[in-house]
Amino acid sequence: MGEHTAPTFPQEIIDEYAALGVDLPALFSAGHLGERMGVRVLEASAERVVGTMPVEGNTQPYGLLHGGASAVLAETLGSVGSMLHGGPAKVAVGVDLNCTHHRGVRSGLVTGVATPVHRGRSTATYEISITDEHDKRVCTARLTCLLRDAPAPQAG
Repeated sequence: MGEHTAPTFPQEIIDEYAALGVDLPALFSAGHLGERMGVRVLEASAERVVGTMPVEGNTQPYGLLHGGASAVLAETLGSVGSMLHGGPAKVAVGVDLNCTHHRGVRSGLVTGVATPVHRGRSTATYEISITDEHDKRVCTARLTCLLRDAPAPQAG
């Protein structure tokens, strides 16, 4: 866990954010919580975000993947998609997350795929499907983010 892999973004998106002084792959490396949980963002665009997380180290007392760990993976992926939809002038802030857990997983890697349900001016909603290594659905989540105006860049 804690392994860092830079997410994959289209070059034009990286360039757009870089012009504003933002290192987009570093920004979406999953953050401190995601790093502790081993979350890796592998692919990212406003249309689709893909990431993985190991089951090991993210279990509840019965040895199954913790539902809260699935929620962290879901919110991470949905937030990345929401921010990419909003663009550099917006910051995505999660306001509603729901998760339905379909089956338990005891080992391996789970993969989350976030796709948009709604992309508006002030909110974005993504559905996140989390599957195990056998492509069996483990969790279905939905995240809605508020798109707030980004703070003005600091003069330096």
